[in-house]
Order: sequence, then C-alpha cells, then structure tokens
Amino acid sequence: MDTELDLDFKPTYDWCVKAFSLVKKRLGINICLHDDYDKFAEGDIYLFNHFARFETIIPQYLIHEETGQYCRCVAAGELFDGNESFANFLYGVGAVPHNHPGLLPFLAAEILRGRKVIIFPEGGMVKDRHVVGPSGEYSIFSPTAKIRRKHHTGAAVLALTVELFKQRVLSVFEAKEYARLERWAKALEMDTTEELLAVASKPTEIIPANITFYPIRASDNILSRSAEFFSKGTNPRLVEEILIEANMILKDCDMDIRVSKPLDVRHVWKWWEKRLLSRVFNQINSLDDFFKLSHAPDTLNEKIFKLCSSRGTNRLRDYYMDAIYTGVTVNLYHLASSLIRYLVLKKEARISKRNFHRALYLAIKSCQQKTDVHLHRSLTKPENYWSLNKGNSCDALVKYMSAEGCVEHIKEDGDYYLFDETVLEITSFNTVRLENLIRVYANEVMPIKEAVISVEEAYESIGDVGQSAFALHLLDDENLSLDCDRKTYTKPHHIEINLKETACAPAEPYLIVPENCRKTGVLLVHGLLASPAELYEFGREISEQGYAVMGIRLKGHGTSPWDLRDRHWQDWMDSIGRGRQILSAFVDDISLVGFATGGTLSLLEAAQNPDGISSVSAVSVPWQFKTSNLLFAHLAHGFERLSSWVPTLEEKGVFKEHPSENPEVNYRSVPVRTTYELHQLHEQLRDSLAKVSCPVKLFQGIEDPVVDAKGINEVFDLIGTKDKELIMVESEKHGILYENIGNCRQGILGFLETIDQKAVNQQEVIQKEQSEDRLYEEGGIG
Repeated sequence: MDTELDLDFKPTYDWCVKAFSLVKKRLGINICLHDDYDKFAEGDIYLFNHFARFETIIPQYLIHEETGQYCRCVAAGELFDGNESFANFLYGVGAVPHNHPGLLPFLAAEILRGRKVIIFPEGGMVKDRHVVGPSGEYSIFSPTAKIRRKHHTGAAVLALTVELFKQRVLSVFEAKEYARLERWAKALEMDTTEELLAVASKPTEIIPANITFYPIRASDNILSRSAEFFSKGTNPRLVEEILIEANMILKDCDMDIRVSKPLDVRHVWKWWEKRLLSRVFNQINSLDDFFKLSHAPDTLNEKIFKLCSSRGTNRLRDYYMDAIYTGVTVNLYHLASSLIRYLVLKKEARISKRNFHRALYLAIKSCQQKTDVHLHRSLTKPENYWSLNKGNSCDALVKYMSAEGCVEHIKEDGDYYLFDETVLEITSFNTVRLENLIRVYANEVMPIKEAVISVEEAYESIGDVGQSAFALHLLDDENLSLDCDRKTYTKPHHIEINLKETACAPAEPYLIVPENCRKTGVLLVHGLLASPAELYEFGREISEQGYAVMGIRLKGHGTSPWDLRDRHWQDWMDSIGRGRQILSAFVDDISLVGFATGGTLSLLEAAQNPDGISSVSAVSVPWQFKTSNLLFAHLAHGFERLSSWVPTLEEKGVFKEHPSENPEVNYRSVPVRTTYELHQLHEQLRDSLAKVSCPVKLFQGIEDPVVDAKGINEVFDLIGTKDKELIMVESEKHGILYENIGNCRQGILGFLETIDQKAVNQQEVIQKEQSEDRLYEEGGIG
C-alpha cells in the first residue's frame, strides 16, 4: 500500500473537524441528523447519496462528532491529480481515491482496525435526482457513458468480504490455529489475538443515510459571477455548481441527514448460500484471498463462491439503495412538484389555484399519517401551511412558485395556474438544477411511494371532501400546533420558569358535535393564562342541550409562559378565526362564549367579523384591573423596546408571579410583555365596541378580586347593539363561570336557547316563503 495511505492522518483530520465546527456556525446551512434507531455510532460502512460537492466533507464531521472515531472516505480519483499539496490534504482528512490499487483490501483492513468507511454508491453527483427507472428499479444516469446504469456494488463487496473474513477468523479460532490468528492480528496492527476475535465477533453493519436539501436555490451570487468571469463563459457546469451549491451554504438551507436502520450483512445470504460459501473457507489465508476469489475463480468451488458472493452483493446493493432513497425528508416543494408532474401527465395542466392549494393541503395531512413518509419539520408545524386549506397560498409555496427553475414552467391566469409541459422534458444533466427544479424535486420524492400516492389521491378526491372532513383536519392541526409549541419551549433557558408551573389539566382544544345538533354552535374562548380545560365542563353541559361546541386554544396557552410571552393579541384573534372555521362546518351560526380576556376577544371578533355570529356571552371582561401584577402595560411597552436593544435581557425575559384561583388550569408566571398586549387589545376593543350588532349578554362579579367591576358599565354603554343585557353576580371570585357562581351558566344556556329559537323561527319563515314562491311559480306554469 502506498505511503500516503499509511501516514497518520489524525492531526490534519482533527484540525479540519475543529475548523468545520467553527465555520458551520457562520454558514447558512442547518445540519440536522435524524437517527431514529440510535445506531449511527455503531456502523462500519456509511453510505450517502450525492447531490452537492461539499456533501463529501459533512459525513466525516458528523461521524467524528458522534463517535470520536476517524473515517476513510472514497473520493473521485481526479481530485488527487495535478496538485500534490491538495492531494496530500485529502489524504490527511482520510480520503482515498476510488481508483487506488488495492483499495478494497485496504478499506477492509481499516474497518477491522475499528475505523469507519464512507462511500457514495452513486459514484458521482446525481443532479437531477432521477433514480427510479422505467420499471421501478433503481438506476442513475451516467453523464460520462451517456446511459443509465445500476449503482456501484463496491460497498456491498467490501461489507460482505469483511464479514466473510470475520467468519473465517472465528473458524480458525475454533480449529485452534492460534499461530495463524497471531499473524493476522499482527498484519492488522493489533496488539493481541483477543482484539482480533472481538472485532470478528461483531457483525458488520452498513448505515445507509439520505441527505436532503431544502430549499434548493438558483439565485445569483458573487461566487457564481466570479466563476463566470474567470472561465469567460467556457465552463457552464462550474458556474451552475457554484450558483446552486454556494446558495446552499451562504443562505439558510436545511440539510437533513436521515439515518436508516443498520443492515446486518450476515442476513443477506440464504442458508444454502452460506453452506456453499463455507466450502472454500479453508483456502482463505488473508483478506486479499477473498478479493482474488471474487475476481478470478479457477476451481468449481471458487466459481460457486463467486456466484454466491455476486448474488449476495447485488441483493445487498438493492437493500441499501432502497434504504437511502426512501429516507428522503419530504418537504412542501416535493409535494408541489409531484402534484404538478401528475397534472401535466394527466393533460390537466390548467387548475384553479383554490383546488391546487387545497389538494396540496390534503396531501400534507395524508402524509402526516404515513409512517413511511419522513416529513420536514416545516410540515409538522401547521402555521406554515394553514392558509392552504382555505384555498389560499402560503409563504413557502409563494417562494417555490417564484424560484428560478420553477417560475419558467408556471404561469398564472387569474384564478388559475397553468403548468408547462416542459416540466417533463429531459433537461441537460449539468444544468437541470437551474432549468427545472420542479423535475428535480419530483424525481427526489418518487421513491417515497406513500407520498406520491397521497398527492395523487388528494387531487382526485378534492371534489368529494366535504366541509366536515376539512374541519377535522383543521382540528388535528390545532393539536399538532400545541405539540409543536410545547416542544419549542423546552430549551434550557425555559426550564426555570416552566418548573414553577402547576397547570396540569389537558390543554387540547375540543370539538363536541351531538347527533342532530342545533343550527347554532357555541365557540368557547378561555381566559388569559388558562387553556381550553377552563371551560370544558361547561362545554359538556352545552353539548348535552344539543349544541355543537368547540373549545379553542388561544396561541401561547397550555404550553409555557415563555410561549405566551412571544404572542401578540392578533395571534389570539387568529385562534378564534380558526375555531370558527372548524365549528362552522357543522352549524349555520355561531354564538361566542368568552371568559375574561376570552370575553374581550369574543366582543372584538363580533365587531370585526360579524358574519355568522349570532350572539356573544362575555363573563368578567377585564376593562380595568385590580391586580397590581397586571398593571404593567406601559412599563411592558418600554421594556419591549429596551429588550430589543439588549439581547441578554431579551433572552432572560421578565415574569411576574400571579396567584390563581385555579392553579391546575392557569399559568402562575405572567410575562410582562403580555400585559402590554392586553393594553393593546383593550384599545382595539374600545374603538370597536360600537360595531357590535349581535345580541350580547354580560356577566360580572361584584367583588371580583382581579377585574374592577365598575368597568363593565362602560363596556355595556359602548356596545353598539340595543339587544344587550348586563347581569351583576354577588361574588368575591373572578372565575364565576368556572365555579358557576350565581347560576351564570344557566343564564348563558337560557340566552343561547333564545338565540337558537330565533334562528329556527327565521329559518321557518324563509322556508315558508320559498314554498309559497314555488307554489306560485307552479301555478303560473299551470
């Protein structure tokens, strides 16, 4: 073996690992390792797909970071030619040229010594991500040979040979040939035969992993302009690579590395193949003997060995390529591209924007239920795609539609999208990432059959999915949003405040729809610091009277006070809007029932979005506060401005403790910022109350310890509707609805009954008028 491969590469390797750790923090790339099986550190051979040149340095860094071990990486031989200094540097970071003589025996010895080996079985960059052949088999296009070919089997040959040698070591030990074991241990630079036996006893494992980039951008950058200038336009391939790959590094880009289940190569052979392989074991005296047998068999036994070895190699290659390609981290661009491809193939390249967006939404919801689809984290956070369900676009889709490589194939005609048939055309391999990103993304997701099926079924069923089905999807999104928010606010600097909290009641939103429910539904809006659990018991009572009931969660609640600190009053209003959308799928009109700040929000919603709201019941509306801890509005405003200039204060945050009547439901810590939001909400309501036109019923405890009861009179006076009533309740508690003090629940139920009866009467009048009109028309015809 050449001296370059025998040199100690640890000093250079260590330096590069430290350098990359520093540089990574400055780059725009966000590397996320997904190791669901927690086996990443245990592999021997690591396999990755190849889309960008800088991918070849990432795996070594990750493996060293996770295991502390050193790696050998097979790199293109051309990189070692022409520049001795650069070649030595590559050797110094563990790289080995793919055309180096005796490569596989050297790598096998390295594995036996405990080092890791990294291989890219595609053999080169696959810029078009086209890996599924016409018959569904995996193959890739070779730009050099200009044909499609199967993936390289070098990794499979290496893994199986190492495993066979391990089995040979164990058989030699059983035969008590200790001298031979000592020679092999010495050749592998091991101190003892026990060390060799320990390695031989460990199964050889392959770790397949998929690298997915999101988003891929083709916008111009200074590096591409420099490359174009120096190449004078003679090397478009170089310009394309710098244009695409520099944007991955220099701009925010997610690099998701998903580790598949390790492949134990012992299970590749069938029992009879193992029996035949064992017939040639006695002829093996070194690793080189295994590789020679595979290349130039002479005897019948050797030919049988090669046949069995070849069958196992191809089988293993197919296993690990499937594991790599089905490990794609699916994002919105994948689903949109797959949908566009499907539409163009069906010759339905003109589609309404509403149907396209809603089909995309249904595809996302379907993929969320598929265990074989690994979704990008952006598709597990409903805020990123909520608007699609209404038939509107979302931020990520807008960026996708306008991206270079996409915009050339998409036209907008009013309320319709038109997709060009060039989406399906074979583009130049070296420029496809610039010219047709839709094709690249569609190709990449194609091995994920469940994702492709989800897209196609979503489009075909778009006309059959009713409002109630969409509503249930939206309810699921509300629960997903709760889970996301909980995970977001569990970082180390959140812990101190989180540990002080005593709220333990379920914070999930709820929907109760009785059979043959009334025409009026009820949306329950909880108070500040609480969660839907605050009004759940009352919601059950309401549903028993035949009303469909939705208990919405206001953003920032039911998770962590830190979450509430980051929310604005508009976020709470948006929560009510989503709750209305869900509930409206089952009823004609909605009555809002809100407690405390929930009452404030309900009145504001009735003023700003009155269509479909039949009434508002507001309890303990906080027009003026008694509690000193909640009198920080102007101070909070000043702190808000100050903290934006002082990062340490921004991160630390300021909270005031607030004793609660219901500690199992409410936060104990109040973010000072939130009191400013209350102040802003109060001002919005003051300016809007005159616009409230639906019937309103207010309830207020006379000796409320939190809210100044006198303020409710001003609220009552400002409300625009004449159909309004104020009930003062003898109580020293704030939570009069929670504890049903003064029978306020019965008061609300009676109010709801009146509202619903009015709706029924109006419907009967409308039906009677319609019936009379039909009779008149029929008589006229007669």
